[in-house]
Amino acid sequence: MTIESRMREMGLVLPAAFRSPTGAVYPFAWVRVHGNRAYVSGHAPLNADGTVAGPLGKVGGELSVEQGARAARLTGLAMLASLQRELGQLDRITGWLRVFGMVNAAPGFTQMPTVINGFSDLILEVFGREVGMHSRSAVGMAELPFGIPVEIEAEVEVRP
Repeated sequence: MTIESRMREMGLVLPAAFRSPTGAVYPFAWVRVHGNRAYVSGHAPLNADGTVAGPLGKVGGELSVEQGARAARLTGLAMLASLQRELGQLDRITGWLRVFGMVNAAPGFTQMPTVINGFSDLILEVFGREVGMHSRSAVGMAELPFGIPVEIEAEVEVRP
């Protein structure tokens, strides 16, 4: 079964490409393939149409841990959509190597790993442990672009 077929069975829908709320054009690649690696730029939680998904704000302040984890899951779907656009098919991914999760954290908030679990759980559900298991950091930030609660970047191994 292909990754795309598994995702359809799971009822997962990949969003359209990111549409900046400011209309800005960004001078970088969302996914940069070099050799057998794909380097994935920081992604935000997106709605199906590619707009930034709410709610916005700081986890531990305006948002709960559960809302933060949901945002991390939506960020994972946005990242998978970018990878699919660049690679053609998600089955080219042979290993999730590194994930860097950033949480827009209210002062004193320390549950960043629980928030980023929303992303990690999605990747493990879709790819299984053998391909989906990854190393990871989860850190708090004073602010993130557009007030998003989560931004995540990654590195994956790919086959030609």
